[in-house]
Amino acid sequence: MSIQLTQYFRAVAMLGIGVVATSGVAQSPSPTPGAILPNVLYGAAYYNEYMPADLQPGRLEKDVQLMHEAGISVVRMGESTWSLWEPSDGKFEYDWMDRVVDAMGKAGIKVIMGTPTYSMPAWMAKAHPEFYARPLGGAAMSYGMRQNMDTDNPKFRFYAERVITNLVAHYKGNPAVIGWQIDNETGPNGASNQDVFDGFVNHLKKKFVTTDALNKVWFLNYWGQDVNDWKDMPTRDHATSTSYKLEWSRWQQMRVTDYLAFQAALVRKSRRPDQFVTQDYGSMMKMDANELEIAKSLDVVANNPYHGTQEHLDGAWQALQGDFSRSLKHQNFLVTETNAQTLGWDSAGQFPPYDGQLRLDVYTDLSSGANMVEYWHWHSIHAGQETYWKGVLSHDLEPNRAYAEVSRIAHELQKVGPEIVNLQIKNQVAILYSVDSSNALSFMPFERQDGPGWIPGKASGSYNALLSQLHRSLYDSNVGADFVFPEVSDFSQYKLLIVPALYVADDALLKKISDYVHGGGHVLMTFKSGFVNENSAVRWERAPGPLRDAVGFTYQEFSNLEQPLALRGDPFHVGAEENKVATWAEFLQLTSAKPLATYDHPFFGKWPAITRNQYGTGTLTYEGTVLSDKLQRAVVLDALHDAGLSNSDQSLPATVRVKHGTNGAGKKIHYYLNYSNSPATLRYEYGAGRDLLTGNATAPGANVQIGAWDLAIMEESK
Repeated sequence: MSIQLTQYFRAVAMLGIGVVATSGVAQSPSPTPGAILPNVLYGAAYYNEYMPADLQPGRLEKDVQLMHEAGISVVRMGESTWSLWEPSDGKFEYDWMDRVVDAMGKAGIKVIMGTPTYSMPAWMAKAHPEFYARPLGGAAMSYGMRQNMDTDNPKFRFYAERVITNLVAHYKGNPAVIGWQIDNETGPNGASNQDVFDGFVNHLKKKFVTTDALNKVWFLNYWGQDVNDWKDMPTRDHATSTSYKLEWSRWQQMRVTDYLAFQAALVRKSRRPDQFVTQDYGSMMKMDANELEIAKSLDVVANNPYHGTQEHLDGAWQALQGDFSRSLKHQNFLVTETNAQTLGWDSAGQFPPYDGQLRLDVYTDLSSGANMVEYWHWHSIHAGQETYWKGVLSHDLEPNRAYAEVSRIAHELQKVGPEIVNLQIKNQVAILYSVDSSNALSFMPFERQDGPGWIPGKASGSYNALLSQLHRSLYDSNVGADFVFPEVSDFSQYKLLIVPALYVADDALLKKISDYVHGGGHVLMTFKSGFVNENSAVRWERAPGPLRDAVGFTYQEFSNLEQPLALRGDPFHVGAEENKVATWAEFLQLTSAKPLATYDHPFFGKWPAITRNQYGTGTLTYEGTVLSDKLQRAVVLDALHDAGLSNSDQSLPATVRVKHGTNGAGKKIHYYLNYSNSPATLRYEYGAGRDLLTGNATAPGANVQIGAWDLAIMEESK
């Protein structure tokens, strides 16, 4: 298909124009709504209903005027106020939102409407206390918090279906409404209600058929906990079986997938054909959601990647979240929420971005394949839990420093957006993600998890922390990465596969990895891989089970490390402070692998810490311990070199990151992003072209200067 025809289909997908095949011309399939766009969407969540009563007259008009002048192109609305959509049972009201949608439409601002099902109204909670999600252990629940309902409850589903069907039908014909966000940052809400448990038992019946089969694979004769009749199945509340815990975590994920598929089907039944369906994952790699399965119900994936600011803005978290989001459907994604000013459910984490950081963050997301960036939210809220989670406008609702920078970004995107939207990214490195391993390691952790709760831009849990460290090593080395999942048929499109702590895996997955290596692939794998089977039961063969030939070692023992250990001779040349490993050590007994590093210790020194094995025509590098950050990056660089993936990008200044892709015109795009208070100078090593932001021509080998918290976007001429 020609570039011109491709762009035509992009435009009709955005504008909702039907395409009719003419005589003698084969009809092309309609593009997936929201998957391709004519320009980058840029905006914020907007809640006119949150305004204090004395500010309501004229406030909408003032906000729309400010948005229009700033160049805002999209708002997300409606997902948070079921109580206004349906103030009493069966009574629906739309006027309060119609005036907002109409005002946006007249200003040329597109609307993404949300289904309001993540926070039930007070009248519903009063009438149906059985809707409250019963937490494990059965503690009492009451009204006041969002996402506190059992979404499996048939009566709750009735109410959810009714409000969704009414809303979609009402806005189906409104040209301003371009898409639907189903629910909001959806999880299972920790529900263990009777209907949830009954559904779980039915799931077990289908999967295992007999209780005898269940007893055997879950090893329930331990402590005499055999279940000999399905009616005797104990609840999850006080379960000690790791197999039970793992399967329950899968069931909770299945519940989320089913609930969102239910909503997506309702929207599709009533929507206008060009209105897309999305869901704003509340940051990726959650242990209670299967993001890959959820994505199958969506037209386009959306995510909410909140991150660090000021000295903590380095783009790493956004890159991790973006790479994961893009990998779910192998297409561009949307950012439905991210930092505007400051974050927090209190005022203890108020760190507004430095000048230029809002702009740099937007292009950071776009460089990973985002087609939209929206802030949460437009105006700061004057009361409630999120008083200090500030929007573009502060509590005084007047233009400010953030508004000025947003305006600059919006007007810049109007010019360069068509050149960078729908960026196609092709990587040669992939990270294998296993939500089962994440959950199972939380049941049997290899390290203590103490410390503060949620920190923006920081992974939670040992598995995610390890995965993030590996991704960060790639990111710091300016190497792009995709994510792959156990369900993928093979890994052959990648030269290097990174496998963090694949604790849970069936034999077929381990064979798939081994075959990949044998056929010429390269793997970097960490400790804890292959230790338990798909039921979280330890394999009854010498570790690492089916991986033995590919890794070139076996082991029978392992140890926690009370103190960090050095590696003998600093083999990766990272210096004494960083030449350290910690937490865990597997006693690797080599068969065919070669040692790359050994512990510098009178006892642990008998075993290698890092190995590499030639297997077939490929190699597998294995880390039997937890590496320091700098040491991890050195090992990743070594694995990249072994896979033939090193290039000049690894020589860029320390604060500069580069991301590559191809735009809709088929031209190569190179983002250079400087995460620093100081300017940086780099040598441009790609084809002749121009900086889209300045218009300056750039030749191969030229020096390019990038200002503090600034960037360059190079488009090659050919």
